[in-house]
Amino acid sequence: MKYLLDVDVLVAPCVREHEFHERVASWMNESARAGRSELITCAVTELGFLRTLAQVEPYGFYDRARKGFAIAVEVEQRIPFCLSFRRSRAGATAALGQRPKQITDGHLLGLAKAQGAEMATLDERIPGALVIPGKN
Repeated sequence: MKYLLDVDVLVAPCVREHEFHERVASWMNESARAGRSELITCAVTELGFLRTLAQVEPYGFYDRARKGFAIAVEVEQRIPFCLSFRRSRAGATAALGQRPKQITDGHLLGLAKAQGAEMATLDERIPGALVIPGKN
């Protein structure tokens, strides 16, 4: 299965202090061991990743945005980049008609679908996305 990673899923494994670090790292490791997943990203999630690491003080990158960029470059070497908004009619169409707070989610869902993927997230409020499971 192919998964388009949401911003929260990119941030969590890179930050040990993140609330869902273990949850996402475990999911990624299990998927990799089973050989059942391909992880992809896009411009929207990569920019969100950088913005989050550069702005959120608890992650320790507030004054060191360059470190966030270095992590992003490392992540991009391991996670393929998929089509942009401009080149994906499915992503653009899915974003139309959404409420302002849902435009990005709609775009990412459409982009994932256009790539034959699922959107992987920690956000339980996105219908149609795979919510990475936690320990019960």
